[in-house]
Amino acid sequence: MRTYAFSFADSYRRPARLFGITPATTSVRLDNLVLTARFGPWTLTTTVLNIAHVSLTGPYRYLKTAGPARLSISDRGLTFATNNRQGVYLQFHQPVPGIDPFGIVKHPNLTVTVSECAEFIAALGDRGRGI
Repeated sequence: MRTYAFSFADSYRRPARLFGITPATTSVRLDNLVLTARFGPWTLTTTVLNIAHVSLTGPYRYLKTAGPARLSISDRGLTFATNNRQGVYLQFHQPVPGIDPFGIVKHPNLTVTVSECAEFIAALGDRGRGI
């Protein structure tokens, strides 16, 4: 199992802390079978086989990413952001729960701003090349 830390920009620390999001409460854990992204009180878990595509993304708009987990109104995508520079976009074959505690809203994708984006993408193998 490998754990990836989030990359916190100074400007994101204060708004994140208001929602219980700190370096101690954020991580992405990856093993051969499961990916678990924790972002303060929010957690998204899926099997590695459910990941259809992975890509490097960014930059992002501060007002759309700072603070709590963000739900996209247009596609129900979920963003766990701690900087506006870059992150990793994960597209799923089947949407998964993450934003609400009851699992009613399901997300077709997730963006995470981990510290080692290239290494994280490489760990996901062919999905990182869009295969």
